[in-house]
Amino acid sequence: MIDRFAAAALGAVPHGFLGRRGGVSTGAHGGLNVGLGSGDDAAAVAENRRRAIEAVKPGATLVTLYQIHSAVCRIAEPWPDAGRPEGDALVSDRPDLLLGILTADCAPVLLADPEAGVVGAAHAGWKGALAGVTDATVAAMARLGARRERIAAAIGPAIARASYEVDDGFVRRFEAADPANERFFSAGRPGHHQFDLEAYAAARLAAAGIGRVETLGLDTYADPARFFSYRRATHRGEPDYGRQIALIGLPG
Repeated sequence: MIDRFAAAALGAVPHGFLGRRGGVSTGAHGGLNVGLGSGDDAAAVAENRRRAIEAVKPGATLVTLYQIHSAVCRIAEPWPDAGRPEGDALVSDRPDLLLGILTADCAPVLLADPEAGVVGAAHAGWKGALAGVTDATVAAMARLGARRERIAAAIGPAIARASYEVDDGFVRRFEAADPANERFFSAGRPGHHQFDLEAYAAARLAAAGIGRVETLGLDTYADPARFFSYRRATHRGEPDYGRQIALIGLPG
C-alpha cells in the first residue's frame, strides 16, 4: 500500500506527497524509489513511477526535472525522462500533466490556484530555498494567470529542525541574506545549530503573498519506515538512498 499524504489546503486538486512504502525496489532503495539518478534498477524505478501516477492521477503524463538545487522554474511540457531539463520547480495549466518533485530531506512544495487552473511544484533544499525557488514558482504561476492571494501551498515531508544540524557558516549565509533569518535556527552543540527548513520555506511563501500555507510536519530523517533520507543514509554509511516524490496536477 502506497503512503500518500494529502494537504487540506490543496482541497480537491489531485496531489500527494508519497512516502517509500508500496514500491518494488529492494536494498538501499527499498520501496517506492522514483529516482532516475539513483543506482537502482531502471525497471524498478519505472514501475515505481507508474505506481505513483496511478496513486494520484491515473492516465496523466508525469513530468519531472533534472534537479540541481537552484531557483530555476520551468513551464512543464511532456518532455521525455531522458530529456528533462535542469531546474527545481515546475508550473502548469495543462490538465494532462502531473508535476513531480523528488526529495530525500529537502522540502517538497505543492501549490495550486484552482480558480485559475494553475498548479506548481518546487524542490526547496536549503540552497534553492535561500535562492528563492518558491518565489520563482509563485511568479511563474502568476504569469499563467494565478493570483497570489488565491494560491494555496503545502510543504510535505522534509528533514525537521530536530534532525537538521548545521554549522556557524551555514547560519551566516542565511543571516547575510536577511538578519531576521536567525529565527529559523535554535542552539545546538558548540559551534552548531538546528535549522528549521520547513518554517523557512513557509515564511518565504507567506512573504510572497500566498494566501494559505500548510505544513505537514513530517520528518524524513527520523522515520526510516516511511521516508527516504539522504542525511540518514550518509550518517549510517549506506551506499545509496532512494527518492520519494510529491505530485500535483489539475482536475480533468
